[in-house]
Amino acid sequence: MLTSVATTRNIVSEMKDRAASVIHSGSRFATSNVLGLMGVTVRYERGAEIFAEEEPAEYIYQIVSGTARTCKLLSNGRRQIGAFLMKGDYFGMEARDTHCFAAEAITDVTVHMISRSAAFAAAGREPEVARALWDITARNLDASQQHSLLLGRKTALEKIGSFLSEMAERQGCDDEIDLAMSRQDIADYLGLTIETVSRTMTQLECAGTIALPSSRHVVLKRHIELERLSLC
Repeated sequence: MLTSVATTRNIVSEMKDRAASVIHSGSRFATSNVLGLMGVTVRYERGAEIFAEEEPAEYIYQIVSGTARTCKLLSNGRRQIGAFLMKGDYFGMEARDTHCFAAEAITDVTVHMISRSAAFAAAGREPEVARALWDITARNLDASQQHSLLLGRKTALEKIGSFLSEMAERQGCDDEIDLAMSRQDIADYLGLTIETVSRTMTQLECAGTIALPSSRHVVLKRHIELERLSLC
């Protein structure tokens, strides 16, 4: 587990080039840390890279505060966002030894980092840790499957409706949501152009389904319609 002074120094050194700082070393500080394992808590500035694509996957991460994204730059220069990560979300668990996607801070972000090798060792000794790792893996797999369905089989209107419903559910609010991500982020997550995202948002606003007091603040007015779109 990441409790030694030497380990913490190494992490601080690694973080310097990523606009990050260690807040706590050898702590259990994290929201709903179901693994219950010691680690370090690190703060990243907005826009900072948490880890890079193909970087060794040495840690399991949990968002303590803020919003991040996982993303991949395609060979044609376009970007695909795999997931938006919010308070309580775990990420960085890979089937291989390197990261398939990069992870970046959308806002200032605080994350709890747990050694992957320590987590796997604890899972071999403690059934509770093994069950927690399985639950995290299953939830991430379910989210990936839902995202694949959204990308492959939904219209632009259905994609935006599904996205807004997802954000409302994750923020625990039925009436209004605040979007930390930009319209370009949303476009890259849904496989749309930024023009299509803006046009579709305006279409939903004109239909009275939502209201847009600002580009980042969305009032949800017709919940049944959004739910219908998300279930298509």
